[in-house]
Amino acid sequence: MTKTIVDGIARDMTSEEQAVFDSYQLTDAEFAAKELDLLRVERNRLLAETDYVVAMHTELGTSIPSAMATYRQALRDITDSATSLQDVSWPTKP
Repeated sequence: MTKTIVDGIARDMTSEEQAVFDSYQLTDAEFAAKELDLLRVERNRLLAETDYVVAMHTELGTSIPSAMATYRQALRDITDSATSLQDVSWPTKP
């Protein structure tokens, strides 16, 4: 049984309190999925920061600089190796 603290005193949860507490706990798979979602959000933000480079070169009909293309590809591939924000090794923006 899980303890709760009320007015500075630890006590066992009632079965109803325990049921509510348990219902909010994520399974390992759910937690891993949330971690990967957060990783993708940050990855997408970093990609969006460089979208203007792709748009500019597309409009001008010129090639995207190879360093930028490599950086953007590394960002897209980040979920191949990382599973959370804690274990990611971000590429360096050119």
